[in-house]
Amino acid sequence: MTQAAKAPSGPASPPPARRRSWLPGTLLWQTFLLVALLLILALGIWSQIFRYFQEPARARDVAQMVVSVVNLTRTALINADFDRRIDLLIDLAALEGIRIYPAEATDELVPLDDTRPLQLLMADVRRQLGDHTRFASRWKTLDGFWVSFRLDPDDANDEYWVMLPPERIDNPDSFDWLAWGSGALLAALLGAYLIVARISAPLRQLARAARIVGSGETPPPLEESGPQEIAIVARAFNQMTSNLARMDEDRALILAGVSHDLRTPLARLRLGIEMSGAPDSEVTAMVTDIEEMDRIIGQFLDFGRGDSQEALEPTDLAALVREVAEPYRLRGVEVHLDLPDALIASARALPIRRAIANLIDNALRYAGTDQPLDIKLDLDREFARIEVADRGPGIPENEVERLRRPFTRLEKARTNTKGAGLGLAIVERIMRGHHGRLDLLPREGGGLRAVLCLPVAAASGGSDRMRRPASGTPRKS
Repeated sequence: MTQAAKAPSGPASPPPARRRSWLPGTLLWQTFLLVALLLILALGIWSQIFRYFQEPARARDVAQMVVSVVNLTRTALINADFDRRIDLLIDLAALEGIRIYPAEATDELVPLDDTRPLQLLMADVRRQLGDHTRFASRWKTLDGFWVSFRLDPDDANDEYWVMLPPERIDNPDSFDWLAWGSGALLAALLGAYLIVARISAPLRQLARAARIVGSGETPPPLEESGPQEIAIVARAFNQMTSNLARMDEDRALILAGVSHDLRTPLARLRLGIEMSGAPDSEVTAMVTDIEEMDRIIGQFLDFGRGDSQEALEPTDLAALVREVAEPYRLRGVEVHLDLPDALIASARALPIRRAIANLIDNALRYAGTDQPLDIKLDLDREFARIEVADRGPGIPENEVERLRRPFTRLEKARTNTKGAGLGLAIVERIMRGHHGRLDLLPREGGGLRAVLCLPVAAASGGSDRMRRPASGTPRKS
């Protein structure tokens, strides 16, 4: 496995910073907020339109009421005996809330507010009572709706003020209309939310399925129902995943053929070289090259197979590490093991075995056999950690993420033609399939620490997951 693995030179460009926005992040709430603003704006515009066309009708009705009160009051004063006028004025104030006072030149008046409804009202009243009609919102110290009138239209000295209660002039239905408008707005917002949610739900399902495809798995088919556009997208996505699955099957078939067609000639070539009678040094060099070619073919096959479909099972990682390390020790590689008696995790044994072997091969290729390899297994909270540490050149921190990708190498390693640059990519894929991770860390004193972090099986339960010797110290080999 290559400790170096990726291609293009030059530092990778940093991801673009997310632009800050006052809008929420999800399509659901962005669309709902925009629809809500549109509804509120539409309601405000319609309310203004309604008021604009309703105010003249309202002003005509109120003006007719004011004119009627003034005419009735004038008629009552004209027809009443002079001695009984005071009693009449008292009765009007007590029974109808209408107050009548004679106008004087020294009257202190406050004009009405300059609003469109009052302007329409005053114009209509003047049209019926005469242009001499005056209006006020306060007469001396009394607030109300004040209207002047004359007993004799031609006698300016015989003028009176009549006050109507303000509630007769104000619109009593304004708050009722506001309540009904608010209720209609809430109903519209609820409908908008349901509509937008119906659109965004299939998109969320599509996003989840896309993430599954991105992780190398085949998602369940999406429902091809709902609005026509959503159904077309779901149908196209299902067709895409079906095509990808079929391509994976074809790739596996092709790789199986490649394995047979290449490895069989390599085996014959190796046998011919060993029986050629050439000097041992030349035979060893050629056999080493053939073994390297066979190993590269194996890496291509491992990477091309994709994620293993093997079921997760409780696995003793300590025993598995020992089994993987033993052939290397028999070949003369100095391997130091720091392992507990047992550590149980939910894993696929064959892919984990391949990942550990790739890390060991990578360490031997770039660190050599002069320095021992240190392999350690321990439990860190909810993760089992399998660490392979070497004394090789290591990986610069700014190159770590780049080297996780296939067919990539460090600049220093490009002169070394061994390996296909797939080792770390294979390990990365295996750990992703286990919902774990691969950490590539610098080692104190020089070298690399490649750490497989594997979630521990929940079913194994607490302290029973990891057993160490009775002395409490790890077993070293």
